Amino acid sequence: MAQLLSFRVYLSAETQKASSESFKRTQKTRKPFSPDRRGPVAPSRKPQNLNLEVSPHRAVSAVRLMRIEYGGAFADLLNEKGKGSGSNEMSYVERTIGFRTRDLDDRDLRLVTDVVGGTIRWRRYLDHLIGSLCHNERTFRNMEPLLLQILRIGVYEIIKRDMPPYAVVDENVRLAKVSLRPGAGDFVNGILRKLVSLKEKDALPLPKVEGDDRAQARALATLHSHPVWMVRRWAKYLGLDEATKLMTWNNNDPGFSLRANTGRGITRSDLVERLNSLKVPHELSLHLEEFVRIKTGLQIVVQAGLLKEGICSVQDESAGLIVSVVKPQPGERIMDACAAPGGKTLFMASCLKGQGMIYAMDVNEGRLRILGETAKSHQVDGLITTIHSDLRVFAETNEVQYDKVLLDAPCSGLGVLSKRADLRWNRKLEDMVELTKLQDELLDSASKLVKHGGVLIYSTCSIDPEENEGRVEAFLERHPEFSIDPVTSFVPSSFVTSQGFFLSNPVKHSLDGAFAARLVRA
Repeated sequence: MAQLLSFRVYLSAETQKASSESFKRTQKTRKPFSPDRRGPVAPSRKPQNLNLEVSPHRAVSAVRLMRIEYGGAFADLLNEKGKGSGSNEMSYVERTIGFRTRDLDDRDLRLVTDVVGGTIRWRRYLDHLIGSLCHNERTFRNMEPLLLQILRIGVYEIIKRDMPPYAVVDENVRLAKVSLRPGAGDFVNGILRKLVSLKEKDALPLPKVEGDDRAQARALATLHSHPVWMVRRWAKYLGLDEATKLMTWNNNDPGFSLRANTGRGITRSDLVERLNSLKVPHELSLHLEEFVRIKTGLQIVVQAGLLKEGICSVQDESAGLIVSVVKPQPGERIMDACAAPGGKTLFMASCLKGQGMIYAMDVNEGRLRILGETAKSHQVDGLITTIHSDLRVFAETNEVQYDKVLLDAPCSGLGVLSKRADLRWNRKLEDMVELTKLQDELLDSASKLVKHGGVLIYSTCSIDPEENEGRVEAFLERHPEFSIDPVTSFVPSSFVTSQGFFLSNPVKHSLDGAFAARLVRA
């Protein structure tokens, strides 16, 4: 488990997971739609032999999409072999559709990653097209989950991947017939062939961006596949053009950054040498000397064991720049108040040069345990002390104070939607009120742990002003003993806002969105 943390570094935003109970409720409330039904919707099957007729990547993708939407699985969680759901993948496939496919090769794995991520990102857009091609809205609303996933995959491959259309039709029809029943395959055939015809005529039934603000937001939400509330919120804060650019960024294939583990003496040159030997294309970070950017080849890096061996971590440069804002110095005692999954903790520890201590606190004991194990592989475990506690409770019961306190607060994650394909559908407008309330409480608690003359660093992986500047302004009104310390001397000027805060803009900087403020206690 320890080696997984290095890949989970960028998953800092919390997601609202659907429980297995929600899948059961969905099955009960969604009336099964069965075109030309020749059998029960969810027939109980005995395990069948290996099925070599069905496309493996489509079968696995359909099942993984079911698990993500109804079972709370993370869309982007890979195991050390890069197989997403680990060694149990095929058992999930067999339990869901009644048979196993052949094992996935590297090409299949890449296709599954693309199809699953793309289908999730474009879900609203795909559903609009599917619904438009159904006989009526009720047909779409009552469609059984597996049939809907198969259709989404087919529409995504035809519209967004430009795969040979009739091959896509045939393969998805076969999957529907074998996993459901012949009538389901006929239905898929009718929908997808109609779609191909409309695409060839350049006559896809898409909404036009016109009318009042609400109507334009709804149209843009469909065309760019985002929740309407996000589109309206971004239009309010950024303007319609910038909001559209942001959604386009979120829908692009994400790039990743690797951080050389300087804590165990690995330099960026060492990491580059390993990447060259693996023939992974890369470029050096323009902002941080420990970081390397890669657009493709992450699966190769994982399979080669670079994360497991502690050679490097997957960490976005925006997170690294937040550590630059903290500027850990040898000998300092630094509290990382919401530490898990631990990417910033590990980076800060590597900056201490063997002197000082990072106190990593989190409410999740299991994730703290993984952090501790990963610290050993990174050879910085002697510089990290884990504390299992809620920050609010700890601050009330402990008088100890620290040179610096980093509060990387739970947030909406609206800055990392390009990497977290499923997050846009798991966030609700109501979450923002609850999150800002929690952020205020955590800021008040964190401030108690800062020594006089010390620094409180507040950070998020959000681009939302209410979670960022709004929380800092409200905090300073409650705590006049703190003042803003501009980040000008800690990060490149293009990241510094007019108020002296750090802000990473996905469109402007081609990085995850992130925010940080330095607040000095008098």
